[in-house]
Amino acid sequence: MEMIQGNLITVDTLKEDFIRLGVRQGMTVIMHSSYKALGSFVVGGPPAVFLALEGVVGNEGNVVMPTHSGDLSDPAGWENPPVPQEWWETIREQMPAYDPDITPLWYMGIIPEIFRKQSSVIRSDHPQVSFAAWGAKAEFISGQHSLEYSLGEQSPLARIYDLEGYVLLLGVGNDCNTSLHLSEIRAEYETRREIGNKAPMQVDRAKCWVEFKDIEYDASDFADIGADFERETGLVRRGKIGGADAMLIPQKALVDYGTAWLPLHRKNKDSNGR
Repeated sequence: MEMIQGNLITVDTLKEDFIRLGVRQGMTVIMHSSYKALGSFVVGGPPAVFLALEGVVGNEGNVVMPTHSGDLSDPAGWENPPVPQEWWETIREQMPAYDPDITPLWYMGIIPEIFRKQSSVIRSDHPQVSFAAWGAKAEFISGQHSLEYSLGEQSPLARIYDLEGYVLLLGVGNDCNTSLHLSEIRAEYETRREIGNKAPMQVDRAKCWVEFKDIEYDASDFADIGADFERETGLVRRGKIGGADAMLIPQKALVDYGTAWLPLHRKNKDSNGR
């Protein structure tokens, strides 16, 4: 049997890496992560990562992770993959309502899936784009998450902004950076589109499909925003967490930059398609 190679990763080595990257006691940190990117052997598995991060920010700090469940949506709008139309009504009838305790994440990774299960974590009530928060301000961050305009002014993203928190990208890039959706809400740009959405929720102890307004979010240019922000401001700290490339970014400065960037770059094509 082939021996495992590489460095041994532990809670203590992860703490050292987080500190080296710039994480400090009392910080509010929203982390997006790829567990596979860490590489080698992590003693304790995924919990070691968030336990290390919690240990560094301490009891006065906060750790936040997106715990989205975008599959709790109307099957008529599904594209990856679509399902037969004759299934739609059955799916609508049988799909369980959102429950912060049991609704699983959808393509968000193993670290936030386990992180949210801590008894000290508060998961917000949005059925599709919830966030889980741990720490001194967990209730402030996740306690009031509006259904409409779900990544806007009444979302955990805006509360992180108020706390002057940081975005930690561990093994992923800015294309996964949900904080830039707050820029989309705040910016006025030509291609902005209002949409209607709906999801199954518990209302008066009964499941029903609740409709709400939002915008059509688009992360396709987030990597460009992140690259321009890093080049023009020099505020991004880069390093390694285990074997993963990582970035630590001041969220408020990034959101403000994105809000100014979007109107300049998201424009409708003219009649010649340019």
